Amino acid sequence: MEHTKSAEVFAANRKRIPGGAVSVNRMVEPEIAFVRGQGAYLWDVDGNRYIDYHAAFAPYLLGHADPDVEGAVQRAMAEGWTLSGSGTSPWEGQAAELLCRCVPSLDKVQFATTGSEATYHALRLSRAFTGKTDIVVMQGGYNGWHDEVACNVMTPLEQVGPRVSRGEYPFLPLTAGMSPEAARHVHVLNFNDLDAVEWAFQNYPVACLLTEPILQNIGVVKPQMGYLQGIRELCDRYGVVMALDEVKTGFRHALGGYQSLAGVRPDLSVFGKAIANGYPLGAIGGKAEIMNLFEDPDPKRRVLISGTYNGHPLVMAAAIGTMEKLIREEATLYPRLDAMTAELTSGLESLFRDYGITATVVRQGSAFCAYFMDHAPTDWHDIAEHHDMARDLRYRRALIEQGVYQFPLPTKQGSVSAAHSPEDIARTLEATETVLKAGI
Repeated sequence: MEHTKSAEVFAANRKRIPGGAVSVNRMVEPEIAFVRGQGAYLWDVDGNRYIDYHAAFAPYLLGHADPDVEGAVQRAMAEGWTLSGSGTSPWEGQAAELLCRCVPSLDKVQFATTGSEATYHALRLSRAFTGKTDIVVMQGGYNGWHDEVACNVMTPLEQVGPRVSRGEYPFLPLTAGMSPEAARHVHVLNFNDLDAVEWAFQNYPVACLLTEPILQNIGVVKPQMGYLQGIRELCDRYGVVMALDEVKTGFRHALGGYQSLAGVRPDLSVFGKAIANGYPLGAIGGKAEIMNLFEDPDPKRRVLISGTYNGHPLVMAAAIGTMEKLIREEATLYPRLDAMTAELTSGLESLFRDYGITATVVRQGSAFCAYFMDHAPTDWHDIAEHHDMARDLRYRRALIEQGVYQFPLPTKQGSVSAAHSPEDIARTLEATETVLKAGI
């Protein structure tokens, strides 16, 4: 594929934007400047079309520019929905009511602009509610860009060290410029290890355990049987707030979030991405006794939530349009997504087998990831020790040249949307066979 105009856009942008893109996570090769999205497809400035499985890091559950969501936003614009910066609006109340209807563990909710903001609020609420200071997060999990959680995702083994149980890993920042105090109250544990969780609760004043229910920033690493239920029991026993980061899993796997499939009821939940099908929205919700700290009459207990763009009317319109459609079509939409993604992943497994490539394709609903190893991983160490990262990168870049866009970094989740068709799945498998035939 030709990417000449994309290169020109990046060169022009670098004159004023460090790196040429407004998020460091987007600085990947090949450098592509995208200009349009519709349904299951993306187009770049050179006119190339791609079947999109990146989905902008997964918010596009319904596909790009879904007509029902866009129609809701356009009606809001025509009716003059505008940002007042004071008081409230009926629309944020309507969105809150829909979200609580979808997710039974939510008594009350608040809205922010990003998932990172929402996880930040989860930490503050937990500390205010428990009176304790410390936080538990997972090695291989990503919970946002703020100092206390921007750590330990795809950490090289020589830095993180060997797998440990009943112990913690060193806090390894994702960025320069973090406060040296950030690590003091944060404990990084192994995913799928209940012994490590109990060890931390016994040794530190833990206010909150914050985790993705599935680690979907290193592909699709599922919780083992009983793991989330075990966390729930330990949090109850030790007085710790259980907070599930469902920014990526929420709505993609089920209308009630992955928690509804796992049969676990967290104290707090964080949502984003698919909740508004690509519009910028984060949400924090949970038990009323915790959420009410946002309005506590005692200023020493009251937790601040602030943001000029919180509950922006057009974003609320998108969230309302998205949730109403998901509620309306739940009985058919999720089974169809599941069936299409199963067709894709079983086809990929057959192709890898036919071409003698050791690979395991892991799927949860419409999320999937191909690991070049002989089993499904259970934690980050499993991936770092066994997955062929170099082959993964070659594979993704080769698919892009065939018009199939998966994010070109190893272990990043793929996402099927309701806008994909059986023809898109078939075309993807054809492109994959072309890539495998050429050798990766």
